[in-house]
Amino acid sequence: MREQYMRKGDGFLLVYSVTDKQSYENIHNFYTQILRVKDRDSYPMLIVANKVDLVHLRKVTEELGREMAARLGVPYMETSAKDPPLNVDAAFHEVVRIIRNQPPEDKGRKKRKTRKGKCKVM
Repeated sequence: MREQYMRKGDGFLLVYSVTDKQSYENIHNFYTQILRVKDRDSYPMLIVANKVDLVHLRKVTEELGREMAARLGVPYMETSAKDPPLNVDAAFHEVVRIIRNQPPEDKGRKKRKTRKGKCKVM
């Protein structure tokens, strides 16, 4: 089921919790799965470290997150969904910016087929 969503996605937020080391370690698996499903060497993605407001429970440092992002060649951002949210909207805006800044040859691969007939309603 997950791969069906990956096939249709134009870009991805790879989100992990800074309080859960396993969620951090899963990011690399999601990254490679997306590239495999998309049959690409790179694709629009953003690594997002969430729950940064829980400083006392933090198990994944900002440095570890940035190192993984650099290793994968993916931008990195830290967020908190706690009220008031921190960088949540910015993360979505950033992934849209990344999608829009793809080289033109990448955008051309996703052209939709248009129907050239008349519409019939029965």
